[in-house]
Amino acid sequence: MEIGEQLAFIIERIKKIRHARMISQFQLANRANISQSFLASLESGKKLPSVETIIKIAQALEVNPGDLFPRLVHDNEEIRKEIKNEIKALLDKL
Repeated sequence: MEIGEQLAFIIERIKKIRHARMISQFQLANRANISQSFLASLESGKKLPSVETIIKIAQALEVNPGDLFPRLVHDNEEIRKEIKNEIKALLDKL
C-alpha cells in the first residue's frame, strides 16, 4: 500500500468513525483544535494531514491513533514500533 493509499485509508476511517458517532465536522474540528474548513478539506481529499493532526483527530474521536492506520502497518512489527514511538513523541509534545 502506497503513501497516498494509506492517507486515503486514514481519512476514510476518520469519516466513518465521525459518522458512526454522529459527530459533525464542526464538533470534531473544535474537539481536535483545527478549523472546520481544514477538516472538510481533509475529508474531501484536498488537504493532507500531518501525523500531529491525525493524533489530534484520533484523540478527539477517543480512538487510538494506530487504529486509523491500515492493517498492513500493524502486521509489520518494526513499522508498528516506529509509528508507536513517533506517536508517543508527538503526544509528549502536546
